[in-house]
Amino acid sequence: MTTSTAKRRGNLKLPPKQLEELYVTMRRIRGFDEKVKELFEAGEVKGTAHSYVGEEAIAAAVGAVLNDDDYMASNHRGHGHCIAKGADLDRMMAELMGRDGGYCRGLGGSMHIADMDLNILGANGIVGAAMPLSCGAALASKLRGNGQVVVAFFGDGASNQGIFHESMNLASVWKLPMIFVCENNQYALSTSYRQTTSVPQVAERAGGYSMPGLTVDGNDVVEVFHVVQEAVEKARAGEGPTLIEAMTYRWGQHSMRANLRDPRPEDEYDAWMKRDPLKLTEQEMVKSRGTTKKRIGQIGEAADAELETAISFGRESAEPTLNVIDTAVYAPHIAHKEPGAASTERQLSFTEALNEALHQEMARDSDVLLMGEDVGATGGIFQVSKGLMDAFGEERVRDTPISEATFTGCGVGAAIAGLRPVVEIQIFDFVALTMDMLVNQAAKFRFMLGGKNTVPLVVRGPQGGGIRMAAQHSQSLEAWFTHVPGLVVVAPSTPYDAKGLLVAAIRDDNPVIFTETKMLYQTSNGPVPEELYAIPIGKADIKREGTDVTVVATMAMVPRVLSVAQQLQRSEGISVEVIDPRTLRPLDEETILNSVRKTNRLVIAHEAWQNGGFGAEVAAMVVEKAFDDLDAPIVRCGALDVPMPYNDELERAVIPSQERIAEAIRSVF
Repeated sequence: MTTSTAKRRGNLKLPPKQLEELYVTMRRIRGFDEKVKELFEAGEVKGTAHSYVGEEAIAAAVGAVLNDDDYMASNHRGHGHCIAKGADLDRMMAELMGRDGGYCRGLGGSMHIADMDLNILGANGIVGAAMPLSCGAALASKLRGNGQVVVAFFGDGASNQGIFHESMNLASVWKLPMIFVCENNQYALSTSYRQTTSVPQVAERAGGYSMPGLTVDGNDVVEVFHVVQEAVEKARAGEGPTLIEAMTYRWGQHSMRANLRDPRPEDEYDAWMKRDPLKLTEQEMVKSRGTTKKRIGQIGEAADAELETAISFGRESAEPTLNVIDTAVYAPHIAHKEPGAASTERQLSFTEALNEALHQEMARDSDVLLMGEDVGATGGIFQVSKGLMDAFGEERVRDTPISEATFTGCGVGAAIAGLRPVVEIQIFDFVALTMDMLVNQAAKFRFMLGGKNTVPLVVRGPQGGGIRMAAQHSQSLEAWFTHVPGLVVVAPSTPYDAKGLLVAAIRDDNPVIFTETKMLYQTSNGPVPEELYAIPIGKADIKREGTDVTVVATMAMVPRVLSVAQQLQRSEGISVEVIDPRTLRPLDEETILNSVRKTNRLVIAHEAWQNGGFGAEVAAMVVEKAFDDLDAPIVRCGALDVPMPYNDELERAVIPSQERIAEAIRSVF
């Protein structure tokens, strides 16, 4: 449903004191962004910034309704949102100046200011990203039952992104305590929303997701306050989300750096300037006889003085040094003790080992939850989550809509809010749909906040070929993620490693990409202790000792290489040392280099494409650090540089076979 602004306006009032408090916030926001523009033009604020001038009533009203422990997620035009939630102007200004005294120690800048002490999930430079992250924080609140609500701010442009619709659907299906606030300033960069949006009002889209949709006058702080208050009360009572579209107008261009011709019609611009939200509020304050013009002037003077102090603080703050980067990318890994080889006769499959790890870790830690497509009652298409819903219920084992970007983003948000989500990608090729949430959000969140926060998230699922699923369901994509600072990449090859590494991944405070190989689901069985154990992240395993050649193998190639090594030892007397990195990022360089210095030869085998594969990184590392120890060129053995074919004979020809691996090993002699 959509409620017109004209119908709502006339009978809404606020006590004079409360109205003045809203005005104080608006005046602080206005003054802050006016000063930022001056500083940008003077070269003290670099890069860019996005002014909130003209939209102050929305943030002020929302901030006044929220409790201190409620969450807020913002967008690139987020200064006003942060100020309204209580952010410190000194630290905000220092951040915009790129100083160590800023909220993010100069690593985030204007578009990434956040303060988890205030449950501000952060401004965000990616359009619409606040919505799935907010879903995650709202899920954390719902599971904990603590009454927290979450507000996600976004613009009219973001309402045309798929992630808007996916997030609305997920929030509605799960009845999350969320308020979607669309600040419709009517232009996405320079294009009118009338030219790009299929409905007259964004709020009309709420009907498709069984939630209330309300259009309000975003320049009327009283109206926004009342409408948001009602939505927050509804969310807090467990009645689910609301979409609020606040009609407003930004005074400046999209960005202070835009330097584009302003396409907005002059008469439209002038009409909105006459509806300045600060002037409208001042008129209401004087009309209610709760505030005098003199008092309004005093409020302005106090705001200006506060801003001068903030500017001085920013200027006096030190420049960050390279030392800040050293600890900003990754949270420290837990120093698990290497459990050693499995001393048990109990045999589990790769799938059973993963399942046992999830069972035991979810029983140990109530913050661990699993979400993904069909992970619940059916146990997933490869049965990794079999029995988990029966053991832990539908709240902690959650079947999701088919919307990978959003349920992965929900996992990121839930991790930021303190849970430990395990997100299953049903077939890992579909991870391409999640790349923004993984690469731009999960991997960078800690860094953009100056190294102060954690994202304890695991994203796992089956990759690779060997079971006739053709080109879009058979890729090995681990190299994509090893390229991204902030992500941990785990690649087990045995059931024993799979259990211990998954436990370690869940306990780690960083986002972990946990890759599982479909061929190992079917063929790998091995000893797995029943007790709970964790294998250190970043520690390789010598699967077989040898003296003549080192073979670094990953995942499904490890058992193939071990078989080849046994054959070559028996038939040709070649002693092969087999190194399984187990984690690709961080990589245990020391174990690989020590082996190469002993054998003087190196072969690298992986299922992924040879061209651009992870083997190239290993080869480069060895050439840079142990070139003088090599007696032969390094040889890589990977998949042929083609998409995976469906035909079984062709598929076997594409994936490195034992024969190809053996030939690669022979070639270094």
